[in-house]
Amino acid sequence: MTKTLKKEYQPGGSKRQHILNQAVDYLKQPGQLQGDKHHFCLTYLMMTETEYLEALNKATNGGVELWAN
Repeated sequence: MTKTLKKEYQPGGSKRQHILNQAVDYLKQPGQLQGDKHHFCLTYLMMTETEYLEALNKATNGGVELWAN
């Protein structure tokens, strides 16, 4: 039996941000190769490459900085 994400956690779902926030914590954890984490995020969490890269950025240095003009 294959497990799938509930609708509210899938892209466009009402609780999607919760999954994206948890992905940051998952990426911070030691123990797995980064390639395996990448595969898990894209395949099972249904993250886009952009969502993955944003989570990885937050996990490694605290997030994207925005500058005001």
